[in-house]
Amino acid sequence: MSKKILTSAAGVLVVVAALALYQMGVIDLGPQESDQSGTGGTAANGAPTEGAGETPANGSPDADGALQLLEELSIVEENDPPGYDRSLFPHWESGVRDNCTARQVVLLRDGENVEVDDECQPVSGTWYSEYDGETLNEAGDIDIDHMVPLKEAWRSGASEWTTAERERFANDLDASPQLWAVSASSNRSKSDEDPGDWLPPLESFHCDYAVSWIEVKHTWELTVDPDEARALREVLAGC
Repeated sequence: MSKKILTSAAGVLVVVAALALYQMGVIDLGPQESDQSGTGGTAANGAPTEGAGETPANGSPDADGALQLLEELSIVEENDPPGYDRSLFPHWESGVRDNCTARQVVLLRDGENVEVDDECQPVSGTWYSEYDGETLNEAGDIDIDHMVPLKEAWRSGASEWTTAERERFANDLDASPQLWAVSASSNRSKSDEDPGDWLPPLESFHCDYAVSWIEVKHTWELTVDPDEARALREVLAGC
């Protein structure tokens, strides 16, 4: 038998033996030798590939990731430019998705056993309010909260946007966790406050609230004021 064949056979045996030891946990093949077909990692252009990083099921970053996003936001003293009006943020228009308004889409998305009429209006179902832990059975008892309130967005940079940009923000179903189905009482208690002045009554939701708030502001490149940033850091420190 030729030397070349013997060398090839020996190489195959080494690979087989190495794989067997790796599967038994005896050795670690390392990033170069291990299977590269799994999810995670980095693409050739440096962008994260699908599955890269650790994120909760809802797609929001964890507390450490949120803190990193917070550090990337501009911290400026709160400003309240004149001229705010909710009509400057057109929302709940029909035809946003499947001839439904953004409000109706959120009610369908966040409810259980939701049934709708011919105009996409929920007529039955149950909804759990993340802010206060209440379960509600009437769509009329549910408010769709803007995680970052429209007036808070106005104070944080949206006053300089076009109406079209403000409309996309007010109906944001995909870019960030901006729209939440919550009890009307908790939404109205929140009003237009930021986390420096208001946090949900349900303390177990504070971490998710802070993470989501930061993600919305980061996605839309809005600013935070010093008290707001301090409150967010305090919440994240306990997560």
